[in-house]
Amino acid sequence: MPQDAFTINFIAKELDQTLVGGKISKIVQQNKDLLTFIIYTRNGTVKLEICLSAKGCRINLTGAEAPAPKTALGFCMLLRKHLQNAEITRVGQIEDERIVYFDFNCTSEFELAKMTLYVELMGKYSNAVLVQNGIIVGALKTTAIGENTRRVLFSGVKYSLPEPQDKYSPRNMAQITHIFDGTDGDKAKIISDKIKGVSYATALEIVSNYGGNPTAAEVFAYLNDEICAPCVTFTDGEPTDFKVRSSAEDKRAFDSVLEAQTAYYAQVNAKRDFEDKVRKLSLALASSVKKYEKRLANIGQKLLDCRDMETVKLKGELITANIYAISRGMDGFEAVNYYDEKGGKIKIALDKSLSPADNAQKYYKRYAKLKRTAVSVTEQKKETEEKLNYLHSIASHIRNAENLCDLIETEEELRSLNLIPAEQNGKKKTVKITPYRAYMLGGIKILAGRNNAQNDRLLKSISSEDLWLHTQSYHSSYVAIICDGKPVPDEVLLAAAEICAFYSDGRDGSKIPVDYTRRACVKKPPKANAGFVIYTDYKTVLVDPNAHEELRIEL
Repeated sequence: MPQDAFTINFIAKELDQTLVGGKISKIVQQNKDLLTFIIYTRNGTVKLEICLSAKGCRINLTGAEAPAPKTALGFCMLLRKHLQNAEITRVGQIEDERIVYFDFNCTSEFELAKMTLYVELMGKYSNAVLVQNGIIVGALKTTAIGENTRRVLFSGVKYSLPEPQDKYSPRNMAQITHIFDGTDGDKAKIISDKIKGVSYATALEIVSNYGGNPTAAEVFAYLNDEICAPCVTFTDGEPTDFKVRSSAEDKRAFDSVLEAQTAYYAQVNAKRDFEDKVRKLSLALASSVKKYEKRLANIGQKLLDCRDMETVKLKGELITANIYAISRGMDGFEAVNYYDEKGGKIKIALDKSLSPADNAQKYYKRYAKLKRTAVSVTEQKKETEEKLNYLHSIASHIRNAENLCDLIETEEELRSLNLIPAEQNGKKKTVKITPYRAYMLGGIKILAGRNNAQNDRLLKSISSEDLWLHTQSYHSSYVAIICDGKPVPDEVLLAAAEICAFYSDGRDGSKIPVDYTRRACVKKPPKANAGFVIYTDYKTVLVDPNAHEELRIEL
């Protein structure tokens, strides 16, 4: 649900019940729009998160870590100076406004002061302003006197609320009745346009709750009802909103609006962070792939230039064979090609400034150079193709990733290739080992890697008699059937093959060939790239990709 005044009213009341009496232990500003307060309360330590970005502005309690930047930002330093160890005495909402205020008792070595932090949750105009005795001490986003603005926000001036909207109060029954008198059209739009603090999403919920045509009395009752049934709503399994109350069928109930909001944003932020990580890694990888593709094209051109080297050698030999008929100053001659069974002739260009013998040597030297080039670039072509194949395997794992955990080791893999920067502090990051994807069918365990590093680790961890699977002609995860050499039922083998096909480049196709063999027949060449092996004595099965989520287990 958008952060409208209707919803914020419930959030402010819950924050008041939770935080009053608590003391500020730590303040962190992760970026220009995100503040985290660690607060000691009577019921334990809580983390208060204030997000003031244009999208997703909110106040919620969170369990997420709040890593502090190496250098604290200016507004964070200001808050630490005044609010460190301060006691929260009240949390409230400015009536019908998207503004929550926190009252503090602030203590220092020299004085006891009362301060208020106003948090304005207003989309791109979201802000946090610290005020003492009505005077601004500091603001996250400031304005200058010369700017064309109706509100001046900087230290030393009086804090003023945003100008009120020309709308009716949600607590005035007469005004709400006036809105509906003789009015037709989109009821949700009428409610959100005319009543203070009600967003279109909330208005839609009101309309839906009363069957599409609510009366003025029903709208008034809904907006002033203290009953709260917090929930997160879903569409096709994806969270769509958190709500104070909802008539939606697909929803999950929570004990408080704060909990519903926290759960909703946890999923939304996880999805956003995952998509951002995929985009970051894909861009870094695409740049390297493009570089190697360009190199491969250049190598192809060089090999194309070398295709006539035998003709160059032949011309040198024909000059030597016909040297009696050539004299200095000739710019060319025509000789019988003694390699041509039909006795055809070939034209040979000559350098007029060189003797016949030197012209022959010129062709021999050119042939030797082309031969060296062909040998060299052929090896380069092999190495470049192997590198491209390796990069494409990483790209495949990025495409098939399901969450951030799937990308942790892939990110480190790209970092080891210098495709993304190392950690800023220069310390090597300890990578948490992510468990394999695991499945159980008929009492037999099936394991699947998530990336190249896991593929290598999986290969090392299984016994020589376990079955190993990989798609034929496609990049894919390694899949292992833990059977210790015992016969594997056909249904288990097919399920494992379908999982392997699903986590491959062929997941959008059908009849994907999947090879399987004993682990003993799989070898990793010395110094081979991560995720590269050779295997023998295999059989192939054709399957359609299937994730088999119903078989998933946790390791």
